[in-house]
Amino acid sequence: MPEVGVHSEAGRLRRVLVCRPSLAHLRLTPDTCADLLFDEVIWVEKAQRDHADFVAKMESRGIEVLDLLDLLTDILDQPVARAWVLDRKVTDDRVGAAFTDDLRSWLDSLPAAELTEYLVGGVSYRDVPDDLSSPLLQVARDLDQMGFFIPPLPNTLFMRDNTSWIYGGVTLNPMYWPVRQQETLLTTAVYRFHPAFADQDLTYWFGDPDGRNLFRGLATLEGGDVMPVGNGVVLIGMGERTSQQAITQVAHTLFDAGAAAQVIVAALPKLRAAMHLDTVFTFCSEDVVTAFAPITDRIVPITLRPDPNAPSGLDVHRADTSFVETVGKALGTKLRTVATDGDPFGVQREQWDDGANLLALEPGVVMGYDRNTATNKALANAGIEVITISAGELGRGRGGGRCMTCPVLRDPLY
Repeated sequence: MPEVGVHSEAGRLRRVLVCRPSLAHLRLTPDTCADLLFDEVIWVEKAQRDHADFVAKMESRGIEVLDLLDLLTDILDQPVARAWVLDRKVTDDRVGAAFTDDLRSWLDSLPAAELTEYLVGGVSYRDVPDDLSSPLLQVARDLDQMGFFIPPLPNTLFMRDNTSWIYGGVTLNPMYWPVRQQETLLTTAVYRFHPAFADQDLTYWFGDPDGRNLFRGLATLEGGDVMPVGNGVVLIGMGERTSQQAITQVAHTLFDAGAAAQVIVAALPKLRAAMHLDTVFTFCSEDVVTAFAPITDRIVPITLRPDPNAPSGLDVHRADTSFVETVGKALGTKLRTVATDGDPFGVQREQWDDGANLLALEPGVVMGYDRNTATNKALANAGIEVITISAGELGRGRGGGRCMTCPVLRDPLY
Protein backbone atom coordinates (compact mmCIF):
# COMPACT_ATOMS: atom_id res chain seq x y z
CA MET A 1 0.00 0.00 0.00
CA PRO A 2 1.41 3.44 -0.87
CA GLU A 3 2.44 5.46 2.16
CA VAL A 4 2.07 8.79 0.38
CA GLY A 5 -0.81 10.46 -1.43
CA VAL A 6 -3.35 13.10 -0.45
CA HIS A 7 -6.72 12.57 -2.09
CA SER A 8 -9.01 15.00 -0.28
CA GLU A 9 -9.06 17.81 2.26
CA ALA A 10 -11.22 16.10 4.89
CA GLY A 11 -10.84 12.35 4.38
CA ARG A 12 -9.22 10.39 7.18
CA LEU A 13 -5.71 11.70 7.80
CA ARG A 14 -3.20 8.86 8.07
CA ARG A 15 0.24 10.42 8.02
CA VAL A 16 1.39 14.00 8.49
CA LEU A 17 4.61 16.01 8.61
CA VAL A 18 5.20 18.74 11.22
CA CYS A 19 8.13 20.73 12.60
CA ARG A 20 8.24 21.57 16.30
CA PRO A 21 9.48 24.96 17.55
CA SER A 22 13.25 24.98 18.03
CA LEU A 23 16.39 27.12 17.97
CA ALA A 24 15.02 29.14 15.03
CA HIS A 25 12.36 30.61 17.31
CA LEU A 26 14.92 31.56 19.93
CA ARG A 27 16.49 33.70 17.19
CA LEU A 28 13.35 35.86 16.97
CA THR A 29 13.84 39.29 18.52
CA PRO A 30 11.78 42.48 18.36
CA ASP A 31 14.20 43.66 15.66
CA THR A 32 14.26 40.47 13.58
CA CYS A 33 10.77 39.00 13.86
CA ALA A 34 9.17 41.15 11.15
CA ASP A 35 11.85 40.22 8.61
CA LEU A 36 11.29 36.58 9.57
CA LEU A 37 7.53 36.99 8.98
CA PHE A 38 6.45 36.79 12.63
CA ASP A 39 4.34 39.53 14.14
CA GLU A 40 6.14 39.30 17.48
CA VAL A 41 8.52 37.16 19.48
CA ILE A 42 7.14 33.98 21.00
CA TRP A 43 7.58 32.24 24.35
CA VAL A 44 9.42 29.25 22.91
CA GLU A 45 9.10 26.83 25.82
CA LYS A 46 5.33 27.34 25.92
CA ALA A 47 5.09 27.01 22.14
CA GLN A 48 6.99 23.71 22.36
CA ARG A 49 4.60 22.38 25.00
CA ASP A 50 1.59 23.46 22.98
CA HIS A 51 3.00 21.91 19.82
CA ALA A 52 3.63 18.64 21.69
CA ASP A 53 -0.02 18.71 22.78
CA PHE A 54 -1.07 19.31 19.18
CA VAL A 55 0.96 16.28 18.08
CA ALA A 56 -0.35 14.11 20.93
CA LYS A 57 -3.95 14.88 20.02
CA MET A 58 -3.33 13.83 16.43
CA GLU A 59 -1.57 10.65 17.53
CA SER A 60 -4.47 9.82 19.86
CA ARG A 61 -6.61 9.61 16.72
CA GLY A 62 -4.27 7.07 15.16
CA ILE A 63 -2.40 9.52 12.93
CA GLU A 64 1.31 8.90 12.29
CA VAL A 65 3.11 12.20 12.96
CA LEU A 66 6.57 12.72 11.48
CA ASP A 67 8.70 15.66 12.64
CA LEU A 68 11.05 17.32 10.16
CA LEU A 69 13.75 17.75 12.80
CA ASP A 70 13.78 14.02 13.54
CA LEU A 71 13.76 13.08 9.87
CA LEU A 72 16.61 15.47 9.10
CA THR A 73 18.64 14.02 11.98
CA ASP A 74 18.08 10.55 10.54
CA ILE A 75 19.30 11.43 7.07
CA LEU A 76 22.24 13.56 8.22
CA ASP A 77 23.72 10.40 9.68
CA GLN A 78 24.07 9.25 6.07
CA PRO A 79 27.29 10.63 4.50
CA VAL A 80 25.68 10.92 1.06
CA ALA A 81 22.68 12.85 2.37
CA ARG A 82 24.85 15.08 4.57
CA ALA A 83 27.05 15.96 1.60
CA TRP A 84 24.00 16.60 -0.60
CA VAL A 85 22.57 19.10 1.90
CA LEU A 86 25.83 20.88 2.71
CA ASP A 87 26.78 21.14 -0.96
CA ARG A 88 23.67 23.26 -1.38
CA LYS A 89 23.68 25.15 1.91
CA VAL A 90 27.33 26.17 2.21
CA THR A 91 28.40 27.86 -1.01
CA ASP A 92 30.40 30.95 -1.92
CA ASP A 93 27.21 32.72 -2.96
CA ARG A 94 25.45 31.97 0.31
CA VAL A 95 28.14 32.33 2.99
CA GLY A 96 31.05 34.08 1.24
CA ALA A 97 34.16 32.62 -0.34
CA ALA A 98 36.30 33.55 2.69
CA PHE A 99 34.22 31.26 4.91
CA THR A 100 32.97 28.44 2.71
CA ASP A 101 35.67 25.83 3.30
CA ASP A 102 36.08 26.35 7.05
CA LEU A 103 32.36 26.62 7.74
CA ARG A 104 31.69 23.50 5.70
CA SER A 105 34.41 21.60 7.56
CA TRP A 106 33.06 22.65 10.96
CA LEU A 107 29.44 21.80 10.10
CA ASP A 108 30.52 18.48 8.64
CA SER A 109 32.18 17.61 11.96
CA LEU A 110 28.98 18.02 13.99
CA PRO A 111 26.76 15.17 15.15
CA ALA A 112 23.59 14.82 13.10
CA ALA A 113 21.25 16.25 15.76
CA GLU A 114 23.40 19.35 16.25
CA LEU A 115 23.77 19.87 12.51
CA THR A 116 19.97 19.67 12.16
CA GLU A 117 19.60 22.27 14.89
CA TYR A 118 21.83 24.70 13.01
CA LEU A 119 20.39 24.04 9.55
CA VAL A 120 16.92 24.98 10.80
CA GLY A 121 17.92 27.37 13.58
CA GLY A 122 20.58 29.22 11.62
CA VAL A 123 24.33 29.62 12.04
CA SER A 124 25.18 33.01 13.48
CA TYR A 125 28.61 34.62 13.43
CA ARG A 126 28.75 33.92 17.16
CA ASP A 127 28.02 30.20 16.78
CA VAL A 128 31.15 29.25 14.89
CA PRO A 129 34.37 28.42 16.76
CA ASP A 130 36.78 31.28 17.44
CA ASP A 131 39.56 29.46 15.62
CA LEU A 132 37.75 29.53 12.28
CA SER A 133 40.74 30.54 10.22
CA SER A 134 39.39 33.50 8.27
CA PRO A 135 40.47 36.85 9.76
CA LEU A 136 37.17 38.24 8.52
CA LEU A 137 35.24 36.41 11.23
CA GLN A 138 35.98 38.92 13.98
CA VAL A 139 35.29 41.77 11.60
CA ALA A 140 31.93 40.24 10.74
CA ARG A 141 31.10 39.86 14.43
CA ASP A 142 32.10 43.44 15.17
CA LEU A 143 30.03 44.82 12.32
CA ASP A 144 26.93 42.73 13.00
CA GLN A 145 26.71 41.00 16.36
CA MET A 146 23.47 39.31 15.33
CA GLY A 147 24.47 38.38 11.78
CA PHE A 148 24.13 34.93 10.22
CA PHE A 149 26.10 32.79 7.81
CA ILE A 150 22.99 30.63 7.47
CA PRO A 151 19.74 32.44 8.36
CA PRO A 152 17.21 30.80 10.70
CA LEU A 153 14.03 29.23 9.34
CA PRO A 154 11.35 29.76 12.01
CA ASN A 155 8.56 29.34 9.47
CA THR A 156 9.33 25.62 9.26
CA LEU A 157 6.72 25.57 12.04
CA PHE A 158 4.23 26.02 9.20
CA MET A 159 5.08 22.84 7.32
CA ARG A 160 2.13 23.20 4.96
CA ASP A 161 3.86 25.64 2.66
CA ASN A 162 7.18 24.36 1.38
CA THR A 163 5.82 21.21 -0.30
CA SER A 164 2.31 20.12 -1.30
CA TRP A 165 0.99 16.59 -1.81
CA ILE A 166 -1.56 16.51 -4.62
CA TYR A 167 -3.13 13.10 -5.15
CA GLY A 168 -0.26 10.70 -5.88
CA GLY A 169 2.54 13.25 -6.25
CA VAL A 170 4.15 16.26 -4.63
CA THR A 171 5.28 19.78 -5.48
CA LEU A 172 8.55 21.23 -4.17
CA ASN A 173 7.52 24.80 -3.74
CA PRO A 174 9.52 27.91 -4.73
CA MET A 175 8.15 30.21 -2.06
CA TYR A 176 7.45 33.92 -2.31
CA TRP A 177 9.60 35.35 0.47
CA PRO A 178 13.37 34.72 0.27
CA VAL A 179 13.49 34.08 4.04
CA ARG A 180 11.40 30.94 3.46
CA GLN A 181 12.88 29.53 0.27
CA GLN A 182 15.52 27.38 1.97
CA GLU A 183 12.81 25.44 3.82
CA THR A 184 12.05 23.62 0.59
CA LEU A 185 15.63 22.35 0.34
CA LEU A 186 15.45 20.58 3.72
CA THR A 187 12.14 18.89 3.01
CA THR A 188 13.37 17.88 -0.45
CA ALA A 189 16.37 16.22 1.21
CA VAL A 190 14.03 14.26 3.48
CA TYR A 191 11.94 13.07 0.52
CA ARG A 192 15.09 12.11 -1.34
CA PHE A 193 16.95 10.24 1.40
CA HIS A 194 14.70 9.21 4.28
CA PRO A 195 13.40 5.61 4.18
CA ALA A 196 9.89 6.91 4.91
CA PHE A 197 9.88 8.48 1.43
CA ALA A 198 12.90 7.39 -0.59
CA ASP A 199 11.44 3.94 -1.36
CA GLN A 200 8.13 5.35 -2.63
CA ASP A 201 9.23 6.23 -6.20
CA LEU A 202 7.88 9.76 -5.78
CA THR A 203 6.22 11.73 -8.55
CA TYR A 204 7.07 15.43 -8.64
CA TRP A 205 4.51 17.79 -10.15
CA PHE A 206 6.59 20.97 -9.80
CA GLY A 207 9.91 22.12 -8.39
CA ASP A 208 13.47 20.86 -8.46
CA PRO A 209 14.16 17.44 -6.88
CA ASP A 210 17.87 18.21 -7.13
CA GLY A 211 17.43 21.11 -4.71
CA ARG A 212 19.47 23.66 -6.64
CA ASN A 213 16.75 25.79 -8.23
CA LEU A 214 14.70 27.06 -5.30
CA PHE A 215 14.00 30.41 -6.95
CA ARG A 216 11.96 30.47 -10.14
CA GLY A 217 11.42 34.15 -10.80
CA LEU A 218 7.74 35.02 -10.67
CA ALA A 219 6.64 31.37 -10.46
CA THR A 220 5.90 31.12 -6.73
CA LEU A 221 3.82 28.47 -4.99
CA GLU A 222 2.93 27.85 -1.34
CA GLY A 223 1.06 24.93 0.16
CA GLY A 224 -1.43 27.06 2.06
CA ASP A 225 -2.93 27.79 -1.35
CA VAL A 226 -3.09 24.16 -2.54
CA MET A 227 -6.08 21.88 -1.90
CA PRO A 228 -6.55 18.51 -3.66
CA VAL A 229 -10.24 18.24 -2.81
CA GLY A 230 -11.12 15.07 -4.74
CA ASN A 231 -13.09 14.09 -7.84
CA GLY A 232 -10.07 15.10 -9.93
CA VAL A 233 -10.32 18.69 -8.70
CA VAL A 234 -7.53 20.82 -7.25
CA LEU A 235 -8.10 24.25 -5.71
CA ILE A 236 -5.19 26.69 -5.82
CA GLY A 237 -5.30 30.17 -4.34
CA MET A 238 -3.74 32.99 -6.35
CA GLY A 239 -2.99 35.96 -4.17
CA GLU A 240 -0.18 37.32 -2.06
CA ARG A 241 2.17 34.34 -2.33
CA THR A 242 1.14 32.01 -5.17
CA SER A 243 1.28 33.22 -8.77
CA GLN A 244 -0.40 32.30 -12.02
CA GLN A 245 3.05 31.54 -13.43
CA ALA A 246 3.33 28.60 -11.01
CA ILE A 247 -0.33 27.60 -11.07
CA THR A 248 -0.47 27.13 -14.82
CA GLN A 249 2.71 25.01 -14.79
CA VAL A 250 1.30 22.78 -12.06
CA ALA A 251 -1.98 22.48 -13.96
CA HIS A 252 -0.16 21.42 -17.15
CA THR A 253 1.80 18.75 -15.29
CA LEU A 254 -1.27 17.37 -13.55
CA PHE A 255 -3.31 17.32 -16.75
CA ASP A 256 -0.52 15.72 -18.80
CA ALA A 257 -0.27 12.91 -16.24
CA GLY A 258 -4.03 12.46 -16.02
CA ALA A 259 -3.77 13.18 -12.29
CA ALA A 260 -6.42 15.92 -12.28
CA ALA A 261 -9.31 16.94 -14.49
CA GLN A 262 -9.76 20.50 -13.32
CA VAL A 263 -7.90 23.19 -11.39
CA ILE A 264 -10.05 25.87 -9.81
CA VAL A 265 -8.03 29.03 -9.27
CA ALA A 266 -9.22 31.12 -6.34
CA ALA A 267 -8.21 34.67 -7.27
CA LEU A 268 -7.72 36.34 -3.88
CA PRO A 269 -7.19 39.98 -2.98
CA LYS A 270 -3.49 40.51 -2.21
CA LEU A 271 -3.92 41.18 1.49
CA ARG A 272 -2.29 39.78 4.60
CA ALA A 273 -5.81 38.84 5.73
CA ALA A 274 -5.85 36.51 2.70
CA MET A 275 -2.24 35.35 2.88
CA HIS A 276 -3.23 31.92 1.54
CA LEU A 277 -6.48 30.29 0.50
CA ASP A 278 -6.49 28.30 3.75
CA THR A 279 -6.33 31.55 5.71
CA VAL A 280 -9.94 32.13 4.70
CA PHE A 281 -11.34 28.74 3.62
CA THR A 282 -10.96 25.12 4.73
CA PHE A 283 -12.90 21.84 4.54
CA CYS A 284 -14.40 20.27 7.67
CA SER A 285 -16.18 17.30 6.06
CA GLU A 286 -17.39 16.16 2.66
CA ASP A 287 -20.00 18.93 2.58
CA VAL A 288 -19.07 21.47 5.30
CA VAL A 289 -16.54 24.26 4.78
CA THR A 290 -15.57 27.18 6.93
CA ALA A 291 -14.99 30.60 5.41
CA PHE A 292 -14.11 34.17 6.27
CA ALA A 293 -16.91 35.77 4.28
CA PRO A 294 -15.41 39.28 3.85
CA ILE A 295 -12.70 37.64 1.73
CA THR A 296 -14.32 34.51 0.30
CA ASP A 297 -17.20 36.59 -1.06
CA ARG A 298 -14.58 38.48 -3.08
CA ILE A 299 -12.82 35.44 -4.51
CA VAL A 300 -13.01 35.22 -8.30
CA PRO A 301 -13.11 31.52 -9.34
CA ILE A 302 -11.34 30.65 -12.58
CA THR A 303 -11.48 27.12 -13.98
CA LEU A 304 -8.59 25.51 -15.82
CA ARG A 305 -9.11 22.35 -17.87
CA PRO A 306 -6.91 20.69 -20.47
CA ASP A 307 -7.56 21.80 -24.05
CA PRO A 308 -5.08 20.55 -26.66
CA ASN A 309 -6.60 22.90 -29.23
CA ALA A 310 -5.93 26.06 -27.22
CA PRO A 311 -2.61 27.86 -27.81
CA SER A 312 -1.81 27.54 -24.10
CA GLY A 313 -3.07 23.97 -23.86
CA LEU A 314 -5.55 25.17 -21.26
CA ASP A 315 -9.24 25.97 -21.33
CA VAL A 316 -9.55 29.01 -19.05
CA HIS A 317 -12.91 30.33 -17.93
CA ARG A 318 -14.10 32.69 -15.25
CA ALA A 319 -16.86 30.85 -13.40
CA ASP A 320 -20.30 32.44 -13.36
CA THR A 321 -21.05 31.27 -9.80
CA SER A 322 -19.51 32.13 -6.44
CA PHE A 323 -16.31 30.42 -5.35
CA VAL A 324 -18.03 28.07 -2.90
CA GLU A 325 -20.76 27.23 -5.41
CA THR A 326 -18.14 26.57 -8.09
CA VAL A 327 -16.26 24.18 -5.81
CA GLY A 328 -19.44 22.37 -4.78
CA LYS A 329 -20.51 21.95 -8.40
CA ALA A 330 -17.11 20.48 -9.31
CA LEU A 331 -17.41 18.00 -6.44
CA GLY A 332 -21.02 17.15 -7.21
CA THR A 333 -22.26 18.24 -3.81
CA LYS A 334 -23.86 21.26 -2.19
CA LEU A 335 -21.44 22.73 0.31
CA ARG A 336 -22.65 24.15 3.62
CA THR A 337 -20.64 27.12 4.84
CA VAL A 338 -19.90 27.89 8.47
CA ALA A 339 -18.70 31.48 8.50
CA THR A 340 -16.09 32.86 10.86
CA ASP A 341 -18.44 34.00 13.60
CA GLY A 342 -18.98 36.91 15.96
CA ASP A 343 -20.04 40.53 15.81
CA PRO A 344 -18.24 42.79 13.30
CA PHE A 345 -15.34 43.22 15.73
CA GLY A 346 -15.26 39.57 16.79
CA VAL A 347 -15.22 38.28 13.23
CA GLN A 348 -12.08 40.29 12.50
CA ARG A 349 -10.44 39.12 15.73
CA GLU A 350 -11.20 35.46 15.07
CA GLN A 351 -9.95 35.76 11.52
CA TRP A 352 -6.68 37.23 12.85
CA ASP A 353 -6.46 34.17 15.11
CA ASP A 354 -6.92 31.74 12.20
CA GLY A 355 -10.54 30.91 12.90
CA ALA A 356 -10.95 29.50 9.38
CA ASN A 357 -7.60 27.66 9.28
CA LEU A 358 -8.74 24.23 10.42
CA LEU A 359 -7.08 20.83 10.07
CA ALA A 360 -9.53 18.03 9.32
CA LEU A 361 -8.52 14.73 10.95
CA GLU A 362 -11.46 12.85 9.45
CA PRO A 363 -14.87 13.88 8.09
CA GLY A 364 -16.53 16.05 10.72
CA VAL A 365 -13.54 16.25 13.09
CA VAL A 366 -11.20 19.25 12.95
CA MET A 367 -8.48 20.89 15.01
CA GLY A 368 -8.53 24.64 15.66
CA TYR A 369 -7.36 27.26 18.12
CA ASP A 370 -9.10 27.51 21.49
CA ARG A 371 -9.48 31.27 21.42
CA ASN A 372 -11.87 31.25 18.46
CA THR A 373 -14.85 30.55 20.69
CA ALA A 374 -17.59 31.96 18.47
CA THR A 375 -16.45 30.13 15.34
CA ASN A 376 -15.86 26.90 17.25
CA LYS A 377 -19.39 27.11 18.66
CA ALA A 378 -20.83 27.69 15.19
CA LEU A 379 -18.95 24.66 13.92
CA ALA A 380 -20.26 22.53 16.79
CA ASN A 381 -23.79 23.68 15.99
CA ALA A 382 -23.20 22.47 12.42
CA GLY A 383 -22.24 19.02 13.69
CA ILE A 384 -18.46 19.45 13.49
CA GLU A 385 -16.31 18.23 16.39
CA VAL A 386 -13.61 20.79 17.16
CA ILE A 387 -10.51 19.58 19.01
CA THR A 388 -8.87 22.70 20.40
CA ILE A 389 -5.21 23.58 20.80
CA SER A 390 -3.69 26.58 22.53
CA ALA A 391 -3.27 29.64 20.32
CA GLY A 392 -1.28 31.75 22.76
CA GLU A 393 2.17 31.24 21.21
CA LEU A 394 1.80 29.02 18.12
CA GLY A 395 -0.46 31.54 16.41
CA ARG A 396 1.98 34.44 16.58
CA GLY A 397 3.29 33.61 13.12
CA ARG A 398 -0.29 33.78 11.79
CA GLY A 399 -0.89 30.12 11.10
CA GLY A 400 -3.34 27.59 12.49
CA GLY A 401 -3.72 23.82 12.52
CA ARG A 402 -3.73 23.43 8.75
CA CYS A 403 -0.70 25.67 8.37
CA MET A 404 1.33 23.63 10.87
CA THR A 405 0.82 20.34 9.05
CA CYS A 406 1.78 18.84 5.72
CA PRO A 407 -0.40 15.76 5.14
CA VAL A 408 1.42 13.07 3.18
CA LEU A 409 -1.26 10.36 3.33
CA ARG A 410 -4.99 11.13 3.39
CA ASP A 411 -7.99 9.11 2.24
CA PRO A 412 -10.34 10.16 -0.58
CA LEU A 413 -13.87 11.39 0.09
CA TYR A 414 -15.57 11.38 -3.32
